[in-house]
Amino acid sequence: MKLLRLLIPCFLIAQSCTSQNSSIKMPKYGINKIMAGADRINVYLPLLKGKSVGIFANQTSMVGNTHLVDTLMKLGVDIKVIFGPEHGFRGTADAGEKVGNYKDEKTGILVVSLYGNKKAPSPEDVKDVDILIFDLQDVGVRFYTYITSLQHFMEAAFEMGKPLLLLDRPNPNGFYVDGPVLDMKYKSGVGAQPIPIVYGMTIAEYAFMIAGEQWLTEKANARYAYYKTAENSVDTPFHFQVIKCSGYTHNSKYVLPVKPSPNLPNIQSIYLYPSTCFFEGTVLSEGRGTNKQFQVFGHPSYPNNMYSFTPSPNEGAKSSKLYGQVCYGWDLSGSPEEVLVKVDDKVQLKWLIEAYKLFPDKDNFFLVPKSGKMDQSFFNKLAGNNDLWQQVKAGKSEKEIRASWEPKLGEFKKIRKKYLLYEDFE
Repeated sequence: MKLLRLLIPCFLIAQSCTSQNSSIKMPKYGINKIMAGADRINVYLPLLKGKSVGIFANQTSMVGNTHLVDTLMKLGVDIKVIFGPEHGFRGTADAGEKVGNYKDEKTGILVVSLYGNKKAPSPEDVKDVDILIFDLQDVGVRFYTYITSLQHFMEAAFEMGKPLLLLDRPNPNGFYVDGPVLDMKYKSGVGAQPIPIVYGMTIAEYAFMIAGEQWLTEKANARYAYYKTAENSVDTPFHFQVIKCSGYTHNSKYVLPVKPSPNLPNIQSIYLYPSTCFFEGTVLSEGRGTNKQFQVFGHPSYPNNMYSFTPSPNEGAKSSKLYGQVCYGWDLSGSPEEVLVKVDDKVQLKWLIEAYKLFPDKDNFFLVPKSGKMDQSFFNKLAGNNDLWQQVKAGKSEKEIRASWEPKLGEFKKIRKKYLLYEDFE
């Protein structure tokens, strides 16, 4: 197989092209035309000609109004296997729900789950595959699991010497960078790398960063480094290529045409998610089981003159906290413009601080694991450190807490700049 030399200027494809149904209608505060990498079929279809394909995709992997898998099959591409992330290939499973392997009813293609015990393709899964494709819509938040899935997929491709084609998509939270940088002592499935909560990169930019900074497995790092610097790499057994978005910059306010997971149903939830997901590590409801997930939060213990809601089982949230109980608390919902003003390009701590101050049983506000050790809590996995919960309990101000995020946040911003593919917001 004739392959290109693995240098960033060579393996990024950035030609302009047109595709029917590829223009996504944006709200008045966004730009009007953004094309995701998957929309740019004329650019990457020649790379798949005569190849057998394995594809990591879900319900967000759309080309206009048609799923990428269906689109490629209609164009004669031979898809051997589909890989699915958290929430499954069709995107209906609960957060954390185990999804096994099965045959997709529509296509008859085997779907292999890469969430749970199995995190990456095995050699058996890809024995008949010539090239792997990755196309998932990320939301640009550290604890959203798709970037961890990307890492495992990259490592498997690099280690097995399988060519990998990544179709980039815009980041709906790509217009700022903020939050504490993950302390690697708290590495988990909801935080695998030393990045802040909002890292301001598309999934392709993130991929280049974790490869370029040697944050993969030892074998994958070695393989990437060798082929990136090899002088004679014309007939190498490995190739990594990205199809960029068109019309996107880090100033874009991109509204997703498909919800990325059951509990992020709209752009308002996506904007608030970096700030309100902290409540998953507390006894409060974060709005699962309502139609305002991550836009409302509360608990039965708060004063009954506050905003009220009652969580109940629904698709994508069959089980969660406080189902069937009337909760009192906060409603942050509104128009996209209104929610953007509330977020103010920051990971907001004021809601967490206020909720703690008003909670009557402060010793039981944060969820404590069975071990009884708070440093092993899910809240710490979300925060990425063992400091935030203690700072909140100690009555530290938001300004004081934010000051503690430096200088690591500043150091990350310098690393990030090296891997940007699109015009930045600053």
